Amino acid sequence: MLMIGIAGGTGSGKTTVARSVIDRIGADKVTFISQDNYYKNFPELILEERERLNYDHPLAFDNELLIRDLKLLREGRRAVAPVYDFSRHARSETETLELKPNRIVVLEGLLVLADQHVRDLLDIKVFVDTDPDVRILRRVLRDIQERGRSIQSIYDQYLETVKPMHEAFIEPSKKYADLIIPEGGHNQVGIQLLSALMENVLNEA
Repeated sequence: MLMIGIAGGTGSGKTTVARSVIDRIGADKVTFISQDNYYKNFPELILEERERLNYDHPLAFDNELLIRDLKLLREGRRAVAPVYDFSRHARSETETLELKPNRIVVLEGLLVLADQHVRDLLDIKVFVDTDPDVRILRRVLRDIQERGRSIQSIYDQYLETVKPMHEAFIEPSKKYADLIIPEGGHNQVGIQLLSALMENVLNEA
């Protein structure tokens, strides 16, 4: 099994890179995991309190659960991941996501390279590096269109947590990458290189 981690800042295009590579390889041959589904759950807090939590800090993620699921897949066993509802800032109470073992596993998320225990399970570590101005504009569009948030709330969160956490944790994790892909989904050469690595693994199986 080949485990690939794809990290990068908010709006960097890491999901686009992951999806582009999977489309080239074939979705049936790859198990895709989003780190977003592993945000910690705080059902004891009311919505207003959950909205004030720092979701860009490494401690916001339940990496113990993520590591357990990665190890299950490595052993050829199925895992069940939570599904995170961003409109409620909580895990879904009715949905889960079944993860099936596959020849290739792609893990994508902000901080997949920031935790050594997660990194140790990855065979290839990728960082998607995109200009900060482009990243924040993409985040604004996503949060308005997909998550129904206001400009003011996006602005406040960016200055209070997103930018400082990127500088403190996400950007430094780039040093652990085996492959850096500038400009995300627009970098077709980088996507082709990563796809070729994955295809070589499948051909050797």
